[in-house]
Amino acid sequence: MGGEKFGFFIWVSSISCLICLCHGYVPVNNYLINCGSPTNITVTGRVFISDKLASTLLTSPSEILAASNRSSDSDIYKTARIFTGISKYTFSVARGRHWVRLHFSPFQFKNFEMGSAKFSVSSQTHVLLSDFTVKSRVMKEYSLNVATSHLELMFTPSGDSFAFVNALEVVSIPDTLISGDPSFAGSPGRFQGLSWQALETVHRVNMGGPRVTPNNDTLSRIWEPDSEFLVEKNLVKSVSKIASVDYVPGYATEDTAPRTVYGTCTEMNSADNPSSNFNVTWDFDVVPDFQYFLRFHFCDIVSKALNQLYFNLYVDAMMVVENLDLSSYLSNTLAGAYTMDYVTGSAKQNNRIRVSIGPSTVHTDYPTAILNGLEIMKMNNSKGQLSMGTFLPGASNSTTKKKNIGMIVGATVGPLFALVVLGGFFLLFKKRGRGQDGQSKTWIPLSTSGATSDSNGTTITSVTSNSSYRIPFAAVKEATNSFDENRAIGVGGFGKVYKGELHDGTQVAVKRGNPKSQQGLAEFRTEIEMLSQFRHRHLVSLIGYCDENNEMILIYEYMENGTLKSHLYGSGLPSLSWKQRLEICIGSARGLHYLHTGDSKPVIHRDVKSANILLDENLMAKVADFGLSKTGPEIDQTHVSTAVKGSFGYLDPEYFRRQQLTEKSDVYSFGVVMFEVLCARPVIDPTLTREMVNLAEWAMKWQKKGQLEHIIDPSLHGKIRPDSLRKFGETGEKCLADFGVDRPSMGDVLWNLEYALQLQEAVIDGDDQEDDNSTNIIGELPLRFNDFNNRGDTSVNVGVARERQFQEEESSVDDLSGVSMSKVFSQLVKSEGR
Repeated sequence: MGGEKFGFFIWVSSISCLICLCHGYVPVNNYLINCGSPTNITVTGRVFISDKLASTLLTSPSEILAASNRSSDSDIYKTARIFTGISKYTFSVARGRHWVRLHFSPFQFKNFEMGSAKFSVSSQTHVLLSDFTVKSRVMKEYSLNVATSHLELMFTPSGDSFAFVNALEVVSIPDTLISGDPSFAGSPGRFQGLSWQALETVHRVNMGGPRVTPNNDTLSRIWEPDSEFLVEKNLVKSVSKIASVDYVPGYATEDTAPRTVYGTCTEMNSADNPSSNFNVTWDFDVVPDFQYFLRFHFCDIVSKALNQLYFNLYVDAMMVVENLDLSSYLSNTLAGAYTMDYVTGSAKQNNRIRVSIGPSTVHTDYPTAILNGLEIMKMNNSKGQLSMGTFLPGASNSTTKKKNIGMIVGATVGPLFALVVLGGFFLLFKKRGRGQDGQSKTWIPLSTSGATSDSNGTTITSVTSNSSYRIPFAAVKEATNSFDENRAIGVGGFGKVYKGELHDGTQVAVKRGNPKSQQGLAEFRTEIEMLSQFRHRHLVSLIGYCDENNEMILIYEYMENGTLKSHLYGSGLPSLSWKQRLEICIGSARGLHYLHTGDSKPVIHRDVKSANILLDENLMAKVADFGLSKTGPEIDQTHVSTAVKGSFGYLDPEYFRRQQLTEKSDVYSFGVVMFEVLCARPVIDPTLTREMVNLAEWAMKWQKKGQLEHIIDPSLHGKIRPDSLRKFGETGEKCLADFGVDRPSMGDVLWNLEYALQLQEAVIDGDDQEDDNSTNIIGELPLRFNDFNNRGDTSVNVGVARERQFQEEESSVDDLSGVSMSKVFSQLVKSEGR
């Protein structure tokens, strides 16, 4: 009987696909589930199947079917399935992007008040909802890229609560709908890896037009009118010319957005006044601490001829597109449907996204601007979450506790509010004319600005007043042959890097700042400050800088072997041996350990990655690029609160979540580098299967299974001693702990790497007769150090000798300062954006 029911389910799903066929797109998978209902129903032309008939989809230790007597516009909200334990639906799907839509409408059923339910919903790879409570009808829509042959949707009650759902949808969508590398909104560079992002629809808006329902959209989407989001409704007018929409091949299609969206728009109401000069603005609520994907839909239905409409597009007051001429994008087609995709440059720090359009300075005879549609989608964070609450099974009601604490704190600090307001006015006057970081955005030469402070508040007068550091611009031009492009050896976030030669024959690398770069004065000052105050054999040292003619140039000695990254993959250079890789990791760890402990206050690098570890002619490692470095917390503090900066794939997830920076953020990044060294592959590779895209996650999976040898660089097979690999893997695992307090210090990491090297060398030195293919030769050594916590163990003399040697090197003034100031170099190639 169960087989007959499921066969009926497949038959009805096929009918549903045929219904979609009349709209154009035919989804490969089209699961529409009416949860808790004994019968099928049709809603907006789509058939929702009873999950009783499709019972094979559901795995639930305890569920309850609930029904309401209330009237409802959509029958899917009359019933629900209630879960008192962890339960899941499993769908057999084709790999690719799918809509996942969850329908909730709470009602009272026996002892279950669904409005008080608290629960989480997750897939195999992403947390969709956590500690979720719903008080009124809502539909949550997600776009997931499924990399396996099945999709699981798990419902997990929080604590002693329960979960419920009224209906759900799992429907294929074209993989091309969400693809490419969109630009950052208002910032240089592009976001990579969008195709693997999980997205949650936050807003989908039809500007100037009516509400679009699923039966009028080929992908069954809902588009809301824009009136509730407009800041000034009297500044706009609505235009509707649906018949004029032209879907140009190779650009937007009806699956991108329906004609109802492209054929209507909200237009700036300039009233034919050529002097009109204002912006039209929409305000959207979002959840902070996430990045957002923005898709703008354009179709010039207001112009009577080509090249008439020019306007500007802004996001959060930042210019995104200037002098936008839609017809030029569409091969001189009028009324062609077109999209522009952007990603917010970093996690939102507030709960608003503000979008504006306004007149351009080009062709001002008739100033106007339009927008046809907009989609705003939340992007998953580095942990795969689309919701930040507690989501583990059996989690306590932390939200209530936080609310109570918030009330207590609010009552306590209330009397201080007046003082805070006064302080705010004071800071406002102090920051007038300055940028977000409190730095002037004008590139003022340091030599004319007197005593200045970097982003950490450290005065750098000693640097700017020391003429031995400043190099004339004429000398820099001569060294680079006037910045000959044939001498360009790399490009990064700050600017291009050129190979040059000073008049005394010294080979140099010259990093020339690009005034259009998002990095600028703050990074320039920070780099000078950091490199001038530290002297260490494993940190780069500054030769000089140039700040003439509004230039910002940093000069380092050329390093023959470039970056660690270039020796691991992508460049065709000879493979490094395991001993060489360990020594490079040890050198890098020494440099970072010195940063964290070598001054009165620790210095946090904030951008540790393989592209920022440089190698000299002897493959000795030096940590480079201090433009994002930050002075660490005071002795009585635990962290520094600061905006998140770093490189995708290396970023500490705790720092990303809480914006609280500690030395342990560098430790996390270094752990990623360790596995990059071991596996010789990029830290993010969207071309791989979902489980392999993120190196840190993939390596941790194999490390926890105790099978790390299965994913190492093939050139290292048979050449790593088992104990050395085990110690290295354990150290990397500790570095990648979710919480900073669980991670080792850089000193502990260094100690364990030294020991891993000893484990690799000890057997080789006394066992020359063995073949190099020795991964199966030895087992556990008789004595092993405890992980990270037992550095005083004196039972292994070789380890103690290494520890003593390390301490002597770090404490020796001669050792720290005996390297020539010219033995330096900073980053050659920076392929990752910040």
